[in-house]
Amino acid sequence: MADLKVHDTLSENFSLYLPTSFKGDRAWPVLFVFDMKDKGRQALSMFVSAAEEQEYILAASNGISDSLSLSENILITNRMFNRVYSILPIKKDGAYLAGYTEGGRFASLVPSFIKGISGVLSCSASVANREVLNIKRPYYFIGIVGKEDYLYSDMINNKKFLNKLKFPNQLLFHSGGREWPKNSYLNSALEYFKLAEMAKKNTELDTTFVYRTYNKNMLQMEALLAVNNPLFAENRLSQMLEVYRPLMNVDSLKERKKHLRRSKLYKSRQHEENAILLKESFVINDYDYYLEEDIANYNYNNLGWWKYQTEEIVKWSKSPKIGEKQLAKRLEGYLNALIEDYVDMIKEETLVDEEALSLLYMIKTIVAPKEFKNYLNVISISSKNEDYGTALFYLEELLIKGYTDKEELYTLEHTALLRITPEFNETIAKYLKEARYEIMEE
Repeated sequence: MADLKVHDTLSENFSLYLPTSFKGDRAWPVLFVFDMKDKGRQALSMFVSAAEEQEYILAASNGISDSLSLSENILITNRMFNRVYSILPIKKDGAYLAGYTEGGRFASLVPSFIKGISGVLSCSASVANREVLNIKRPYYFIGIVGKEDYLYSDMINNKKFLNKLKFPNQLLFHSGGREWPKNSYLNSALEYFKLAEMAKKNTELDTTFVYRTYNKNMLQMEALLAVNNPLFAENRLSQMLEVYRPLMNVDSLKERKKHLRRSKLYKSRQHEENAILLKESFVINDYDYYLEEDIANYNYNNLGWWKYQTEEIVKWSKSPKIGEKQLAKRLEGYLNALIEDYVDMIKEETLVDEEALSLLYMIKTIVAPKEFKNYLNVISISSKNEDYGTALFYLEELLIKGYTDKEELYTLEHTALLRITPEFNETIAKYLKEARYEIMEE
């Protein structure tokens, strides 16, 4: 892996990886990997094993960022593309894009601005803007999402939308959460890209490759059935039907899928899944509505409702049903992300609404009780506004949860007056054995 400059007169650079089998005497497909946190090289490294096996060149910009505008990121991306095409033998119709979360969303936008993209692999992110999709210039969208990821239902809805448009797509599920999928999933996605190129006759048909991947998929599907996971198995069969239909006879797959969907186990699991997704949509609607209302009206009285919602999530997390455990993970992830979005939005305002910000941090202490920074933020804002009763309450809650950094407590912003009060030092002494300032006896 090497870092190369885009141009001698520019400071922009990108990471490049050539598979060990690379030779310059033939054209190669390329996968451009995107990360919006200036970690292009790290994101690219996640694809090395799959790129080796499927023989893809990898490239990732180290300059794009969510702090830049869309137009700036597109220009940086286009300059990287031009540089890669100028120094390497890239296959016609062989450019693919990939990314995780925000990187995946950005990847799905790029084909609307830059021509010649054949496919997008998006992990834990749906299409960023459905309105700019060009049906006359489709690309192959492959999504990968975990069943514990709070965007699970969003990715399902994204697939339904793309299906209605007859936009080529696949959705791969794994059992994890909001995390990079295992290499086997990335490898499968790159295989699907290659098979799609063979189906479109952009690449010479390799029957050995077709049957090898087909047999591998069949074994994986059988393994899912062996552990009583009919929904994942049905999803794999659906993928195979779409991928292999242009390349071989798939009548046996159709019959296998029909038989599976008629089974009692599949029907039972599908019914449970639909019920959970419906419940999830209702709960998320409540989160959206009440958080907006509470922030707009500074509704501290609703903190008890948020505590109840958190208790419900905990209850589902302890359920013997795997579907409810996964629901708990998704709801926890969604609620945390929703609050963080509001925090970011308020912080970006010219005049920061500190009361709304403090309320959000209070809700966050309920939703994520082990995230100590939220208690500290409430203490700081409350002290700034001379609401020492609230500051002392959250100080004790923080210490009860196991916080031990006394130095940070005595240097916390806006707490100079709070720190010299007897109540503050008594609380410190109670939980951390010794206070910095002497507690005066009356």
